Amino acid sequence: MSDAQKREVWRRWKEGQSLSEIGRALGKVPGSIHGVVKANGGFVPAERKRADGALTLAEREEISRGLACGESFRAIAERMGRAPSTISREVGRHGGRAKYRAAEADERAWDNARRPKPCLLHSNSSLRDLIAAKLSADWSPQQISGWLARHYGREEGMYVSHETIYRSLFIQARGVLKKELIAHLRRRHTMRRSKNASTADQARGQIRDAVSIRERPAEAEDRAVPGHWEGDLITGAKNSHIATLVERHSRYTMLVRVAGKDTVSVVSALTHQVRTLPEGLMSSLTWDRGMELAEHKRFSIATDVHVYFADPKSPWQRGSNENTNGLLRQYFPKGTDLSGYTQADLDAVALKLNSRPRKTLDYETPADRLASAVALTH
Repeated sequence: MSDAQKREVWRRWKEGQSLSEIGRALGKVPGSIHGVVKANGGFVPAERKRADGALTLAEREEISRGLACGESFRAIAERMGRAPSTISREVGRHGGRAKYRAAEADERAWDNARRPKPCLLHSNSSLRDLIAAKLSADWSPQQISGWLARHYGREEGMYVSHETIYRSLFIQARGVLKKELIAHLRRRHTMRRSKNASTADQARGQIRDAVSIRERPAEAEDRAVPGHWEGDLITGAKNSHIATLVERHSRYTMLVRVAGKDTVSVVSALTHQVRTLPEGLMSSLTWDRGMELAEHKRFSIATDVHVYFADPKSPWQRGSNENTNGLLRQYFPKGTDLSGYTQADLDAVALKLNSRPRKTLDYETPADRLASAVALTH
């Protein structure tokens, strides 16, 4: 990701946009956006600026021209209004008279200017250990900061703001507070969210016009005929996901690559995949209460598939799908970044599952069971 793209990521993150929204705007998967944001703990980095007295690219080009003409450091310095020692050090630092190049010198100086100062907790082990002990006792960063100010004051080297504590927890590159201490926070966030991030316009936790699984046809319940499917998402590292679809009668599995967990990404990916099936092979889909299928009506209109939702916290109502997700962990262990898999990769894994005999099918394969059922119905 280019520096310009990273700046755009942080601009949108500061506005409160989600990882999926940013990913769609930049044409990137949410996992790559998550990597950029997570590396800095969700804290928007300060914009880098050159020091007021630093040489500019235009001045370095002036130095380069002077050197090409054989001028002395003093002559170049007088023309530029700089000290001769400044010119001497600049040229010596970047290859000498013979090898000095303005653009290369400017780029190297910009890179070398990255000198992050160690934070207070890095240099004060007593304060660091005290904060770690308070976090382990389930104190919040704000409680710790307030208690330090009350007992030590703000001028004795034993005070730190709650924001610094959060930064030290969320930005592990600082190497100050152990990651395990995050588990003691009230909310188990692993990075800072923007103050502008809001769920006010999102129907979180509720799906409009959701049709209960109790209204699903009886033929779907007893697995008598093919065409009734269960669906879910499996989650990987860096906010990556794969959609899984399992046909109830045969346990035939399809895996679908999704760009993000948001409902637009999931519904679009599912719609495209379902349209590749023979007509009538999917008549219903049962999903859990996840908001990734909030736009179920759009999916139904596009595919002519009825969508039913399982009861909250009732994974057994989608038992075939839950069991299949467990089998998939052989190929996608927890903690795997799923964004790197292409649809062809997922199809290859699904083929393996569909070609393996299953005890529940009397050791027939899902592919053979589905093919036999389809042949009978036609």
